Amino acid sequence: MANVSLSALEKSYDDTQVLTGIDLEIVDGEYLVLVGPSGCGKSTLLRCIAGLETITGGTLEIGGQRMNDVAPQDRNIAMVFQSYALYPHMSVRRNLGFPLEIRKQSQEEIGEAVAKVAKLLELDALLDRFPGQLSGGQRQRVAMGRAMVRDPAVFLFDEPLSNLDAALRGHMRAELKRLHRRLGSTFIHVTHDQVEALTLADRIMVLNEGVVQQVGTPRDLFDRPANTFVAGFIGSPAMNLLEQEDHTLGVRPTDIRLGEGEKRAKVDLVESLGAEALVHLDFNGSALLAQVPEPVSLEAGAEIALGFGTTHRFDKVSGQRL
Repeated sequence: MANVSLSALEKSYDDTQVLTGIDLEIVDGEYLVLVGPSGCGKSTLLRCIAGLETITGGTLEIGGQRMNDVAPQDRNIAMVFQSYALYPHMSVRRNLGFPLEIRKQSQEEIGEAVAKVAKLLELDALLDRFPGQLSGGQRQRVAMGRAMVRDPAVFLFDEPLSNLDAALRGHMRAELKRLHRRLGSTFIHVTHDQVEALTLADRIMVLNEGVVQQVGTPRDLFDRPANTFVAGFIGSPAMNLLEQEDHTLGVRPTDIRLGEGEKRAKVDLVESLGAEALVHLDFNGSALLAQVPEPVSLEAGAEIALGFGTTHRFDKVSGQRL
């Protein structure tokens, strides 16, 4: 079993607290995504799981065994970094097989493992090429293959798609999802991109300043954000947050109904995205964003009626969901 358990896990550097009281149970075969803004501690948490950072409090277990003091190479995990970190002087075949060479496995065993991974990742035709002859997406697949060849219990991904252009990121997201389905292994994936998190994850953990804000399915986080931080971070475009007398009102751009209702707003700007448009509104002095289907025939300065569909209420002081 490759379940991963974090209990009151903490990490600090001298007097600087980076992670505070992280409690999480990741079940065998789950795809968990850690998401949050830059500097929130998500990569540090991944490195603690990998053994690349020393845990300063709490417990980490993998497969039911305590891992706090176990060396990285003995944790049965594999990590794929933001940088492909391929050896430029080695062919794809050698890059894939190198982790097994270090383990001094036989050439027959290495050949079989490399052939299996290459077929799974559709790298068969590229085995004799060198990294400099590959596209960004191909290099990323080789980096993933090098992790897979060891047949680890847990895969750790640290911003693996951030170096790719937008079109290739979309393609590689689908590849990662298919790969997870085929392998059935436990995936833990760090990203700052909430679209990446929503499309890949079975569950998402949202971190901010080293503290867990919410853990749940993508639908849970989108439909019932635990606080204003999650509400503003999950969803693209972000949820509108409006200060009311005794609470903060949240409404997603897709839940704003233009041309209906008793409320009034002034059109500030219209952005056409093809199938839909983003309409920027001035609502009683507050900025409001509506996401509506095209065609939209609105001009800046026009006054328009609007109504709200589903809304969310949050405590004005703590930011917690009411």
